[in-house]
Amino acid sequence: MPEEPKRKSSAEQLRRRNRELSILMAIASALNSSVALEQALQVTLARVADLLDLSTGWIWLLDADSGASYLAASQNLPPALAANPHRMEGRCYCLDTYRAGDLAGAANVNVVTCSRLQHLIDGTQGLRYHASIPLYAHAEKLGVLNVASPDWRELSPDDLHLLHAVGDLLSIAIERARLFDRAAQVGMVEERNRLAREIHDTLAQQITGVTLRLESTEALLEAGAERQQVRDALQQALALSRASLEEARRSVLDLRAPALHGHTLAQALQSLVSESAGEGTVTTFTATGSARPLPARIENGIYRIAQEALMNIGRHAHARHVSVRLHIDAEEARFEVRDDGRGFDPEHASAGRFGLIGMRERAKLLGGQFCLETSPGHGTHILVTAPLVATS
Repeated sequence: MPEEPKRKSSAEQLRRRNRELSILMAIASALNSSVALEQALQVTLARVADLLDLSTGWIWLLDADSGASYLAASQNLPPALAANPHRMEGRCYCLDTYRAGDLAGAANVNVVTCSRLQHLIDGTQGLRYHASIPLYAHAEKLGVLNVASPDWRELSPDDLHLLHAVGDLLSIAIERARLFDRAAQVGMVEERNRLAREIHDTLAQQITGVTLRLESTEALLEAGAERQQVRDALQQALALSRASLEEARRSVLDLRAPALHGHTLAQALQSLVSESAGEGTVTTFTATGSARPLPARIENGIYRIAQEALMNIGRHAHARHVSVRLHIDAEEARFEVRDDGRGFDPEHASAGRFGLIGMRERAKLLGGQFCLETSPGHGTHILVTAPLVATS
């Protein structure tokens, strides 16, 4: 090869290596800057797309407890998939291959036909193939990173090793985020136990106070005190007793285990819907993306909002049909309740309806939105959205 073309080829290869290293460093830096898993996944998708001049990608993760697969992150899904979330659930060729153990190591990071797009004609934006990058933590299967392009080419050995390196970085970040969550859960349990001990001590003091008041009353009776004096002592004991009982109830409500303990949000909502169905009311529940685990605060917040909404329907709406829907994707959780009941005028009802105020406040605490659509005689629609990806 002549000297000049050889120098150009070497310079081009050097520029490519520098670009790849800079993107890998950017990915590593982004993954190290936060333990928020959703943010790490979105950053990695964007960087990998930039690395290979792609626009579309998604990440499947396996739930650490159930092993179910769920869509954890996505970027620029084609309309055929974005508008039909059910197509991004369940089994597919790459996940089956991964679960079977036939997708491991850089040698197996390669292009496959996407079974979710294989039989579609419209709305695919020309996508037919994707590269599948397996994600592992030692021998534990974590999930699969897919990147797609309409004009896909065979990956070079360098591309394969580069994507494998990205997969390793992402796997480390996923495992670290899960360990952080487990540590946080342990910390929550310890804090709950600490508060329980403190409350126990407080209640013990209050009950001791009640006992002393009653003993004083008994002493007054034995001493032949006036009736009003004995009555006053009893009233003081009763007041202290009622205060102690109220404190105990409030403490139990604040520190009780989460309402979803042992169940997914979808399972808990299904039970709630079944229990709240009144006589003569047809109530339905549907869920998409429910295999994806959510932060405990979002699960509990949505569940409490659902409780309040369904209780209000049972008390006031006189509805014949109620539909409850839960949709979870890589960006947000959406919860909807519709009924065909009496409806109401929200401008005149909000001030006196503490349930509505509570639902709005819960949605706000989740960083989300609470939307209410209703009018007299036209039923009620409640929509709650809670973001899963941090926004800058």
